[in-house]
Amino acid sequence: MPSIFSKIVAGEIPCYKIAENDNYLAFLDVFPLKKGHILVIPKKEVDYIFDLDNDTYNGLMSFSKTIAIALKQAIPCSRVAMSVIGLEVPHAHVHLIPMSTMNDVNFSNEKLKLTKEEFEEISQKIKQYL
Repeated sequence: MPSIFSKIVAGEIPCYKIAENDNYLAFLDVFPLKKGHILVIPKKEVDYIFDLDNDTYNGLMSFSKTIAIALKQAIPCSRVAMSVIGLEVPHAHVHLIPMSTMNDVNFSNEKLKLTKEEFEEISQKIKQYL
């Protein structure tokens, strides 16, 4: 059974897309820790990030860097944190999270509840820096 991320890639589930190419997709996390929290995935479904072949892994990191640079320009923060935890969805992915304190990337924090309009506004703001 395909992961929820594979269903997003296939267009079966909508997302707030930030960017994509033939191999990777970046979209807003719908359960964000901070405004601008982005998930970056390889389109190829592989459960564990370190099981990705080297080209896919390196491409994922390069694509994530491009997205992180735009994110830092769009959302006020000290840095963009990158986290790979990978237990919640069996599809390798990277979290990019705007941070100003270490607590901003604490995954036990309560998730933000944003409106459709807020997600769309954040998405458009980030895209203008790509």
